[in-house]
Amino acid sequence: MSKVLIIGSGGAGLVSALSAHESGAEVIVASKTLPTRSQTSMAQGGMNAVLGSDDSIANHITDTLNSSAGLGDENRITFMCEKAPEAIAWCNYIGLPFSRDKEGQIARRRLGGASAPRACYAQDYTGLKLLHTLYDQCLKAGVTFKNERFLLNLIVDEEAKRVLGATFLHIETGEVEEIRADAVILATGGYGNLYGKHSTNSVQASGDGLAAAVRAGAKLADMEFIQFHPTALKGSSILISESARGAGGYLLNAHHERFTDELAPRDVVARAIHDEMAKSGAVFLDIRHLGEEFINHELPQERKLAQIYEEIDPVHELIPIKPSAHYSMGGIEVNAECMSSVKGLFAVGECANHKIHGANRLGGNSLLELVVYGRECGKNATEYGTKNPAPSAESMQLAKDTNFIRGVMYFTNQIDFYQKQEMLANIFYNNVGLVRDDMGLKAVLGAIRQMQKELPFMGPRDKSKICNTNLVEFIEFGNKVELAEIIVVSAISRVESRGAHYRIDAPVRNDRMFGAHTITWKEDGVLCADFMK
Repeated sequence: MSKVLIIGSGGAGLVSALSAHESGAEVIVASKTLPTRSQTSMAQGGMNAVLGSDDSIANHITDTLNSSAGLGDENRITFMCEKAPEAIAWCNYIGLPFSRDKEGQIARRRLGGASAPRACYAQDYTGLKLLHTLYDQCLKAGVTFKNERFLLNLIVDEEAKRVLGATFLHIETGEVEEIRADAVILATGGYGNLYGKHSTNSVQASGDGLAAAVRAGAKLADMEFIQFHPTALKGSSILISESARGAGGYLLNAHHERFTDELAPRDVVARAIHDEMAKSGAVFLDIRHLGEEFINHELPQERKLAQIYEEIDPVHELIPIKPSAHYSMGGIEVNAECMSSVKGLFAVGECANHKIHGANRLGGNSLLELVVYGRECGKNATEYGTKNPAPSAESMQLAKDTNFIRGVMYFTNQIDFYQKQEMLANIFYNNVGLVRDDMGLKAVLGAIRQMQKELPFMGPRDKSKICNTNLVEFIEFGNKVELAEIIVVSAISRVESRGAHYRIDAPVRNDRMFGAHTITWKEDGVLCADFMK
């Protein structure tokens, strides 16, 4: 029996776990937090699929390609869109409680960039309800969960260039442990929390899986492309779902005038809001005209979030909003079978780059991607592990990481890494955000490299062994700094504007020079970058 280790317990990880289990594998899911706390819960708007005669799969493919700004792989996009109706049927079969229309069919709404209403939804809790449904199914299937395991590194056979498992810090005990497997699936999510308080992401989205992957020899692709969601609450960056605009909500400036097409692609709407805020000082989302009954039935979460975090009631008042970092289009480069450049190492979900989203993700495609490719990934990883069982080769990785954790406790804390983390978030938002230029990007790169030098002086203050969250947060910060360099180098290299990457010093798209993917990797610890088709 093939043994498959899945790192990450969000939607992508849980779909992969069910698929691997159904394919006959022994499945272990390791996660640094509890499964139901995943970022998947923030995918509120719905899951795209063509279900009716008023739409077509060809239109879904075209919308996705257009949104990707020339960097979407047509074959992989076609595969995903053709599999979308089957993905919805599967979600319905396992018990996802979709909202229904008057005829009892699965309800659909139009999201930004879509030419028709095709986002199948469960009120404005689609991702959360999917996550709980998947977790219930995994428990029924007997999938083994190892929670409170913080990923340190992947175990790699250097000669064979294949993965053998991974090492983890067991947060509850403080011990470093290894889990061996025939195949490993990374489903660790994105790196949006690099932007800190300027992100809709939870603190868990620190990019640990991507950092471990690049250290293990995997390649990363398109790391400069980070999607900013147009409508986050102004004070807290809490997400207000695109479903609010899909239902007919308006965007208003400080003079209460509409100024853009609310359902244009996200990069277009986010920059329009950014520019309007610079001109008039404020932007609001208006859903008052939808009525209290509709809001309570279709958008209950948006009303509650606005009440809790902004102390306003959107039934009667305007919602103050701003764009915030939301989704990582970049990730671990994988082939059509979801495998990285390291044999036996697979990736899926937001940490992976399936070349589906390109330079800008189409709203409603993130949940679809994790279901379609999660099912493929679990099946393919099981098949690989069955045909290529991992050798019981010795590895020094466990000893290295045990010594690393011991050594970190001797780091001084002359410099407060929490202050540096906040500084990194602020300079990223201002200079690696919606609008960029060469001077600002290079200034950020200089700050990052200074932080890299200072890491030994930023150790955790808490020297205890058990449940040391201060230690975990310090290692997360190290991963953020490692990825930050890759993101900025990629952004400096792409001297054009495309999708979510907009440079005021190069505002035009340049397909001749940059109609390719930014690929980054490390050789002997040195960062390398290139453009590849």
